[in-house]
Amino acid sequence: MITAKVLAKDPLNDVAILKIEAQDLSTIDLGDSDKVRLGQTVLAVGTALGEFQNTVSCGIVSGLSRFITAFTDMEGHSERLRGLIQTDAAINPGNSGGPLVNIDGEVIGINSAVVFGAQNIGFAIPINKAKRDLAELKKYGRIRRPFLGIRYLMLNPAVKKRMRLGVDKGALVLREAQGRSAIVTGSAAEKAGIQEGDIILELNNMPIDDKTGIEDVLEKITIGDNFKAKIWRNGVEKTLQIPAEERVY
Repeated sequence: MITAKVLAKDPLNDVAILKIEAQDLSTIDLGDSDKVRLGQTVLAVGTALGEFQNTVSCGIVSGLSRFITAFTDMEGHSERLRGLIQTDAAINPGNSGGPLVNIDGEVIGINSAVVFGAQNIGFAIPINKAKRDLAELKKYGRIRRPFLGIRYLMLNPAVKKRMRLGVDKGALVLREAQGRSAIVTGSAAEKAGIQEGDIILELNNMPIDDKTGIEDVLEKITIGDNFKAKIWRNGVEKTLQIPAEERVY
């Protein structure tokens, strides 16, 4: 039996990097998920239902840059996944973690989630996210991610009306129901002067809305840089400078 050791985790992208001690294993090339196009043929490989090993299903890429909320257990815990590849290649429970492969035999994604009750709507994590994690691990010995340090509620017209806010897009900085503070002590957000009740309209010149979340912007920011945040505070727009500080997982 082959055992594995977890070297690093990237919970934002639902990726873990494992090390195994084995010899004479076959390898597969990693492709470029930025070049994936709608309609291209793909194969999903995995152990369907945890029982049928090396199952292969064929389909096409039926959507790009999908955002979903995936339930992780029967108790209702969930996680948000962004930028996913949608495919109609059959992905069954047990396929998670298996590769999504193009017709050149390159891995372009990691099978991750399905929509129960639908006809072949599955999702894969773009392989470039895992490739970035690998590069970080090789260079720094860990996966580095900028950490803003806020708790927030994404806005929409319904939330705007209910809470009587001045805008209907952005991220409202808000403490959780359990009473945990909206701003993490010592975080980049606290140092920049972000306050509870602020609405973050833009980060790094990118609007925060239902298509682009805070995590999407932070993924593209380099540790050590400063970036701008446009906020709405008491009916007035302000611009703050925020340091891109590391959060180590």
